[in-house]
Amino acid sequence: MSRGSRSSRFPRLWLAAFLFMGASWFSAPVGAGERGPQAQQTPAALYHNYCSVCHGDKGDGQSRAQGSLKPPPRDFTTPQAMQDLTRDRMIAAVKGGVPGTAMVGWTSQLTDAQIVSVVDYVRDTFMRPSVAADASRGRQIYARVCSVCHGDRGAGSMWASANLRPAPRDFSSPQARTELTRERMLAAVAAGRPGTAMSGYATKMSAEDMAAVVDYIRGAFMRADGTAGISGTHARGVPTTAAQNAPAHPPSPAKQAAEPPAATPVKADMKLPLPMGLRGDAAAGRKFYDANCATCHGVKGDGQGPRAYFINPKPKVFTSAESKALLNRPAIYAGVSAGRRGTEMPAWDKVLSKQEMADVSEYVFRSFIQPGAGDVAKRP
Repeated sequence: MSRGSRSSRFPRLWLAAFLFMGASWFSAPVGAGERGPQAQQTPAALYHNYCSVCHGDKGDGQSRAQGSLKPPPRDFTTPQAMQDLTRDRMIAAVKGGVPGTAMVGWTSQLTDAQIVSVVDYVRDTFMRPSVAADASRGRQIYARVCSVCHGDRGAGSMWASANLRPAPRDFSSPQARTELTRERMLAAVAAGRPGTAMSGYATKMSAEDMAAVVDYIRGAFMRADGTAGISGTHARGVPTTAAQNAPAHPPSPAKQAAEPPAATPVKADMKLPLPMGLRGDAAAGRKFYDANCATCHGVKGDGQGPRAYFINPKPKVFTSAESKALLNRPAIYAGVSAGRRGTEMPAWDKVLSKQEMADVSEYVFRSFIQPGAGDVAKRP
């Protein structure tokens, strides 16, 4: 396989990994013990865990899957979606799938109540604001008053972002989620923001209307509420925690004192080569990493990818002291190959060749774990 043909496969390989994981979810029996943790997930978490990989984090179909699925995933933010998709139709699609598309039925994985809740979440969060089509007070006010500057999706309209200084606030940004409390937003709507184009509406809106539009923005664009529990954890199996491993009857303090202290973790041997005699090509691995891994682990290996803010547990930070001490080539290869249960890290061994996994492992090792490491794994 040429290097060029390999790089062209990367988006499709990512999709294949998802589809493989999806097949395992669809075929796995769901017992009472598995439904328990899922039932605790918020609608936002359910959407993220089961829907966002195809429909996108913002419901606009802008995902890695869009280029490989025919027809592409539904864009919930279009006026057409608002016109075509009734609530009952969406519930039926989630339950039974949509023939001729990649949309499968989820009745074996989700309860009826969960399906209804995730459909309502999609409708309330992503489907384009429309005064005529939606009775939501906050959504109506936003569409009529705010969207001209802040845009239909809360990220700033094209003309306003280009012409206003400072540009309108991007409510979908991580910075907005960090900085904007509900109280601060209510104050800004009431009194405006000096030095910006944001004027006050205290004399134009009732307190109830201002609260409604702020709550709509926070729920639709900022995801400030209801995001607890968002991660792929339950979708890929609940991880084993220290609490689960704890003995039913802990030893007495006297026995604990008599036991030797736990051994200090030993630093991994960084000279160990990749398994099976593999030699990685870091240049080829970088193409795959940038296309498939950086969205979570970050282009700098710092765990600050664009999807990282709502993933729990957080993506591995390759630049941390712990990673630099423990992640040698065999450890990285094992993680790429088998994934990590209880996280969003998929197992790539079903879709990548051993050489491709060696390439991306070599890139991670030489770029983040030991920058400037010798070319001991370079192909002869």
